[in-house]
Amino acid sequence: MWVSVNTVHYQPVGPVPAILTSLRNPNLLVSFPKPKTFRFLRLVKFKVLTAKKQQLTKLETRKPESENFTVSQKNGDEVADYGWLPAFPHVLIASMSNFLFGYHIGVMNGPIVSIARELGFEGNSILEGLVVSIFIVGAFVGSISSGSLVDRLGFRRTFQTVTIPLILGAILSAQAHSLDEVLLGRFLVGLGIGVNTVLVPVYVSEVSPTKYRGSLGTLCQIGSCLGIITSLCVGIPSDNDPHWWRTILYIASIPGFIITIGMQFAVDSPRWLCKAGRLDDAKAVVNNLWGASEVEKAIEEFQTVSKNDGSDLNSRWLELLEEPHSRVAFLGGSLFVLQQFAGINGVLYFSSLTFQDVGVTSGALASLVVGLTNLAGALCALYLMDKQGRQKLLIGSYLGMAVSMFLVVYAISFPLDEQLSHNLSILGTVLYIFTFATGAGPVTGLIIPELSSTRMRGKIMGFSFTVHWVCNFLVGLFFLDLVEKFGVSPVYASFGGVSLVAAIFANYFIVETKGRSLEEIEMSLNPNIQARDK
Repeated sequence: MWVSVNTVHYQPVGPVPAILTSLRNPNLLVSFPKPKTFRFLRLVKFKVLTAKKQQLTKLETRKPESENFTVSQKNGDEVADYGWLPAFPHVLIASMSNFLFGYHIGVMNGPIVSIARELGFEGNSILEGLVVSIFIVGAFVGSISSGSLVDRLGFRRTFQTVTIPLILGAILSAQAHSLDEVLLGRFLVGLGIGVNTVLVPVYVSEVSPTKYRGSLGTLCQIGSCLGIITSLCVGIPSDNDPHWWRTILYIASIPGFIITIGMQFAVDSPRWLCKAGRLDDAKAVVNNLWGASEVEKAIEEFQTVSKNDGSDLNSRWLELLEEPHSRVAFLGGSLFVLQQFAGINGVLYFSSLTFQDVGVTSGALASLVVGLTNLAGALCALYLMDKQGRQKLLIGSYLGMAVSMFLVVYAISFPLDEQLSHNLSILGTVLYIFTFATGAGPVTGLIIPELSSTRMRGKIMGFSFTVHWVCNFLVGLFFLDLVEKFGVSPVYASFGGVSLVAAIFANYFIVETKGRSLEEIEMSLNPNIQARDK
């Protein structure tokens, strides 16, 4: 989410999210087991089995979606098509949730000192850290509940429902006159954010035309980056006004109202509508977003992988232990473990100190540079996602992160000119953040719903993000202690090592989903699916 979908604090403000330096057993990810032992890992390659080829013929030969919106070539010059445009407003409204996520990531970055002073716990690093990290506890709970909520209510109503804790939490925090009120407000905000971080990528993947699914999915990352940058800009007056933190938190309630109103005009997922038995509504949505020529083909695909009698809305958590859902859940959890332990939060936290070494004493300015770098990487991902594909971006991103970390380690560990050492550290830090934002951040949140089945997509994403928040919490708990005990260089070297492991994992276990419908991906994963009677 996200920066990734992580909780990031650019300035030291007590315990903050950070990164574990290594996996307990990295060999689990690089020593790939024999097929007879773990058949499910072999199937993750999603090779279309011979028995499924006839069933997929229609899907493989179908024309690109939204062809009605494509402008033909004139005089040999290729003219851009606008097949993404009908879905864009709906995706944009959903991505406001990520903007709010990013805003809340940065909103406590500076004002925590003013809050602690006014509410009487200044200097207590444990309580200051608790105000920051209670957000993660709420997000954990929200992630667990998200799958069941969306199955019962659909996407539109779930989006509108979870704005209640987002708005109430922001207002309660802004009006707080005690530590307990702040903690309750932050928990409520985390609860809403936890649901939304699961909801948004699933919604975007289900309403976007196949051809543009990757690019539209990157709006989640861009929304988070813009939210962080906005919170940093809005927080500038807090240096001179000790009560400005209340205004900042009041402002945090505004996007919640926008989401509530906007979702009233947005569509529900056509795939969820089909599962709920609302075929006419599903056809109307497909017609509006993908074009009239896609309606019959799309409904036929939906019914191939799901029932339209409402029974698929009653999925159970225990089904995650069954094939093929267990394979995708394993992938989702592993991707988030690798993403977090590759060091993004630790590097972001330490970046302000790195900038201080080269004379940038303003924490706000350093954070702004980091935020803009993150945004630039996300914009590159927007352009490349549907051109180069998910797997290439993921591998290239982690390799770039590994090189960046080793560059910083070299600058710190070897006898170099002091100015050169600082410059290399800055270069490595900026390059690391940029390469993360081009792949490891946006691809992780996008590819998991793409690989998930229609029946279990919400719960698989909920499980994956639950793993994410657990890792995020562990990161915040141990990062500073590890730096203090071992030093920056060994910790950063371990980040580079985990990044290499992640690149190997992506190469072996992630395949390209670009240009394939969600139903085609699902059928290639599960050879036991039989076409259902319409």
